Amino acid sequence: MSWLFGINKGPTGEGAGSPLPLPPAAEGGGDRGAGDRPAAKDKWSNFDPTGLERAAKAARELEHSRHAKEALSLAQMQEQTLQLEQQSKLKEYEAAVEQLKSEQIRVQAEERRKTLSEETRQHQARAQYQDKLARQRYEDQLRQQQLLNEENLRKQEESVQKQEAIRRATVEREMELRHKNEMMRVEAEALARAKAERENADLIREQIRLRAAEHRQTVLESLRTAGTLFGDGFHAFITDWDKVTTTVAGLTLLALGVYSAKSATTVVGRYVEARLGRPSLVRETSRLSILEALRHPLQVGRRLLSKPQDALEGVVLSPELEARVRDIAIATRNTRRNRSVYRNVLMHGPPGTGKTLFAKKLALHSGMDYAIMTGGDVAPMGREGVTAVHKVFDWASTSRHGLLLFVDEADAFLRKRATEKISEDLRAALNAFLHRTGQHSSKFMLVLASNQPEQFDWAINDRIDEMVSFGLPQREERERLVRMYFDKYVLKPATEGKQRLKLAQFDYGKKCSEVAQRTEGMSGREISQLAVAWQAMAYASEDGVLTEAMMDTRVQDAIQQHQQKTQWLKVEGPEGSRAQLP
Repeated sequence: MSWLFGINKGPTGEGAGSPLPLPPAAEGGGDRGAGDRPAAKDKWSNFDPTGLERAAKAARELEHSRHAKEALSLAQMQEQTLQLEQQSKLKEYEAAVEQLKSEQIRVQAEERRKTLSEETRQHQARAQYQDKLARQRYEDQLRQQQLLNEENLRKQEESVQKQEAIRRATVEREMELRHKNEMMRVEAEALARAKAERENADLIREQIRLRAAEHRQTVLESLRTAGTLFGDGFHAFITDWDKVTTTVAGLTLLALGVYSAKSATTVVGRYVEARLGRPSLVRETSRLSILEALRHPLQVGRRLLSKPQDALEGVVLSPELEARVRDIAIATRNTRRNRSVYRNVLMHGPPGTGKTLFAKKLALHSGMDYAIMTGGDVAPMGREGVTAVHKVFDWASTSRHGLLLFVDEADAFLRKRATEKISEDLRAALNAFLHRTGQHSSKFMLVLASNQPEQFDWAINDRIDEMVSFGLPQREERERLVRMYFDKYVLKPATEGKQRLKLAQFDYGKKCSEVAQRTEGMSGREISQLAVAWQAMAYASEDGVLTEAMMDTRVQDAIQQHQQKTQWLKVEGPEGSRAQLP
């Protein structure tokens, strides 16, 4: 049992002694020099052999002990434990190797991902570059086409000018020859006439005298004959009382017929005005009348054959507002299809933000007629305002397609009745308006627009079902507006070549984005006016070319004007620009 003497290098078990030291000869070896022997003697000088004796004794006792098998089993278990520990360390090493492999795979995957990302970035850069090249090619083609059109136009103009000069020279020559011939003919005729008059002067005077005497005799005889006939007839009429009675009765019946016809014409005229004519308060309408159909048959036919338009075609709003007004348009169209009652809508916000334009688009999208009236037109009518308001609603109720009644600047007419600024006539007109809009109607839809809705009478607020706020366009909406109006007023006239308008070479898209950035706070109407100003500036130039510097100049002027208007509004207050109502 070698493990009893400490030969086993594993952990010692119970009853096992410490390893025995080797004798000096075995430890040092037999071939050591003489110089090492004193050191070996010093090392084993303190050796105690009693420990070795005790170990041998313990080993003998253990061999004869009944626990020898248990000690052997324990030694085996210790050996197995050591082997398991070695296997565990081997597993840990293998796990570490596997982890290192996983880390290598992860690093390789990360490298591949970075490579793919770099390739994707390069592909995107290549695609952007190709797109840029394509756009540059398109712009070059557009410029070449524009130059070609300009060259053709110039050649045509030169040809037309040459032909016009030739034609003018020919006409002038013909007129000169004709004038000479005419002068010669007139001179000859005058000479011949003067000569004939000189030769026949006595004969002409005798003819004039005889003709005058004959005319005088004829007039005198006519007067005598007429006087005789009138006198005999009047005498016969007076002496015959039956003729007098018949004449008086006939004149009486004639007067009665004229009065009856006049009254009937008045009644029919009022009916036609209420049913077919347009009321005086309505400024603009899409509803067709008989007179308009007879006067413009082609336009009426084109309007009848046209398809319903998109409610937001040509209207630029924010995404949230677009979603809301589109829901209103869909609901209105379905309401008309189902013959249900319409809801009243209030659109409020700064001027020029698209309220009137959307009202027209809403009517056309829904298949309805629209009528536009202004609140400021009611006050000047005085006592006739009540009648005019009733005529509007009577006329609206006769529409077969349904009528969208749009009241612009409604706060000028529908303001609070308790204020002292409103007159009695205007208060009566407001009461008539409230009476006709007390209930929802399936004939007309009421749409109000106002910049100051806080001035509405409380009864008007009670009749509003939907309130929509139209705000000033933001950065993205302004860019869409600038591009739309630039394309409408500048780019299309320049590319078509039919007008005296040309464009210099610069980046149009970049310039539109820059203008949208600079026009913060402007409304859609102000941006439209800016585009029209660009067009007018090109027309006013000598060569008709609109340059980037000219556009910047008009943009700076528009910004200064907008700031001046804003300053005026701050100084005058919210009601400074509105005329006082009577």
